[in-house]
This record gives sequence, C-alpha cells and structure tokens, in this order.
Amino acid sequence: MEATVNRELFKRQRWFITGTDTDIGKTAIAAGLLQLLGDQGLKTLGLKPIAAGCEMTEEGLRNSDALALQAAANTPLDYAQINPIALQPPIAPHIAAQEQGLAITVDKVAGYCRGALLQRTDIALIEGAGGWRVPLNLRESFAGLAVALECQVVLVVGVKLGCINHALLTAEAIARDGLQIVGWVANIIDPGGARIEENIAALKSLLPAPCWGVVPFLDEPSAAAVASQLDSQTILECCYE
Repeated sequence: MEATVNRELFKRQRWFITGTDTDIGKTAIAAGLLQLLGDQGLKTLGLKPIAAGCEMTEEGLRNSDALALQAAANTPLDYAQINPIALQPPIAPHIAAQEQGLAITVDKVAGYCRGALLQRTDIALIEGAGGWRVPLNLRESFAGLAVALECQVVLVVGVKLGCINHALLTAEAIARDGLQIVGWVANIIDPGGARIEENIAALKSLLPAPCWGVVPFLDEPSAAAVASQLDSQTILECCYE
C-alpha cells in the first residue's frame, strides 16, 4: 500500500526488533522495513549490535544478518558500527561471549549503539537476538538494551503452532518492562501449519498494537519481497506525533 510522508508531523523513530523465538525471520522483516521506509524517502539505519554465528572472512568476522541490515539501510555505516560484537559460535550470545572471555553488559552494548545512533536518521532499527529475554549475561538481557535505548518495540511473530502463546507472553514481558509495542508482523514460517488464518485473526484481536503486515512463506525472503507484503500506511501512521 502506498503512503506519503508528512515531514511537518513526522517524528523520528527508534525501533527495537524482537521476536517470539529464534529463527522466525526477524532479520528478513527488519530488512523489509528498511527497504519500505527507504522507498518512502526516509533516512534509515539498521544495527545488529550482537551477532553469534559469524563467519571468518578476509575483513574479519561477518554475520549474514548484520550484512543484510547494512545492505537494506540507506545510511552508510562501517560494519563494526552495525555489529560491534561479532561472535563465531552459532550459540546463545552470552555463552559464546563467556567462551571467548568477553564481558557483555547492557551499558557496554548501549554505548556502542549510541555512537552509531548519532547519525541523523528518520528511523533507526536495532535488532536483538532470539526473543525478548535472551541473556546478555547472567543478570541482564536484550530487554535491558531496548529499555536503555528508550526504544519502541516491533514484534515479529513466527506463525506456527504455539505462536499465540509465545506472542502474548512476549507482549506481557515487554509491557512489564515499561516499553510499548508500536507494531507487529506475522511471518509465516510453516506454510503447512494448521489454521494459519485463524491464528493470525486471533493475534490481531489479542495483541496490543496494529499488525503491520502478513508475510507469506518466501523461498527467497529478499528485502524487496518482504517490503511488498508490508502495510506502509499503517506503519507510517505510527510515526506521527
């Protein structure tokens, strides 16, 4: 759906992208949002401050999710600004960090993010890892990072059996932490699942935020393909005073 931006009323946004689980398409949705918003003429920025499962390259450790955000955003940043903490093992970030002798804290990660967020942008997306309560260490979680950066939250719901419970529990935790879900996206990751439409209808009734789109199962979930499934008018309506 096409929409136009009213610059006089538009309010700069800072969104934290979280999900109902790991491997439910957070990065694909985040890249799609960056593509859609950039197509509307907005200045966008995407961060993946902590990434596990990085691969060694000639330039150093690189993460496919962070690279996807870098490609989809239109504010140029060095890779180290987008993904300042790159971990090689594809395991829980706090465990990977412990194994490498790294101390990760909310304050440290928030500091890295604030440096990148000094860039003048209309919309900044910060993607977490896994779900809302994924630990940074044994005392703090990614939720604390979203709080420290004073973000609104975009929830990606991986549509599969059990997703209603996962989504509602996540929404309760976000509200308990004092943050607002500004919107959510249904991402169909199990195209053979039962009662997909009924599950999405229930989520639309039960979640305390507008649905920004229903993304079908895509063999190649490019940023452009995902963006085409998002509702730009509903998304932009959330960006005004």
